[in-house]
Amino acid sequence: MSVPRERYLSNVWRDGIFTDKVLFCTGGAGTICSMQVRAFVALGGNACIIGRNVEKTEKGAADIATVRAGAKVLGIGAVDVRDPKALQAAADRCARELGGIDFAIAGAAGNFLAPMAQLSPNAFKTVIDIDAIGSYNTAKAVMPYLVESVKKHGNTGKAQPTGTGGRIIFISASFHFRGMPLQAHVMAAKAAVDQIAHSVAIEFGPYGVTSNVITPGPIAGTEGMERLSRSDEHTVTESKRQIPVGRWGEVKEIADATVYLFSEAGSYVNGNVLVVDGGQWRTSGANMGGAAMKYPDFLLSGAVVEGVKSGKRTSKI
Repeated sequence: MSVPRERYLSNVWRDGIFTDKVLFCTGGAGTICSMQVRAFVALGGNACIIGRNVEKTEKGAADIATVRAGAKVLGIGAVDVRDPKALQAAADRCARELGGIDFAIAGAAGNFLAPMAQLSPNAFKTVIDIDAIGSYNTAKAVMPYLVESVKKHGNTGKAQPTGTGGRIIFISASFHFRGMPLQAHVMAAKAAVDQIAHSVAIEFGPYGVTSNVITPGPIAGTEGMERLSRSDEHTVTESKRQIPVGRWGEVKEIADATVYLFSEAGSYVNGNVLVVDGGQWRTSGANMGGAAMKYPDFLLSGAVVEGVKSGKRTSKI
């Protein structure tokens, strides 16, 4: 299904800034990551998206490729980011078929609402494994290629005739900034993701590689919002009232942040957490939004979370 350009990219970016560059993205068929990849491909790049679901991943790649004539988008399914060997094989295939890896996004994730009293150790471990260990495995798989990309394209602060390269973005969340009920598993996982990203920045910065985090807030029409927010009018209204700019974000705004960090404009940004949430984390806290899950009443009631997408299956951001 064709997606209008204005849905995934602002008109401020110059076409061709990623010509002949390659992006490797885990979770690339997800509602946010697919738009990040789409924006990159529209601006001249080629890409490889990774996922567990073969059909969804291959269809997602084919759809993304329609944004630009001649684009090459490889979809590799049946790859679990928890399996370092499978992930390394996917990265090697991407580099072999597309000519290298210049950029990477660690976007595979799992999330659902559950109080600790109803959260099994296995469910907790699953989110840690997908988000934190999956992000680490992604970095390990692509880092040699990113180092080689910097050798080709440099990171000097001056305009490079061959453009940029050697950059990785980790997708995180803001729940652990101030604390959030029903999200113990995700707070632990995303805190780890942030620190993995910072370690990459410190250890591979001397090679010229940059590592940053993008932290989306509530983004309309995404799988994440299906899992984390009820869709009734009252809950949606209350949720938006907690955001200083008064609205949910658009996937385009995450894609724009991605283009910025990958572009020449982001060459000196390293070890940073770029929060794209309209200021929500500054005002959020214990309340999940809406009277139905008001803190601490909801927790003390022992009620089961209802009205949101089930957490029995993990999602990709």
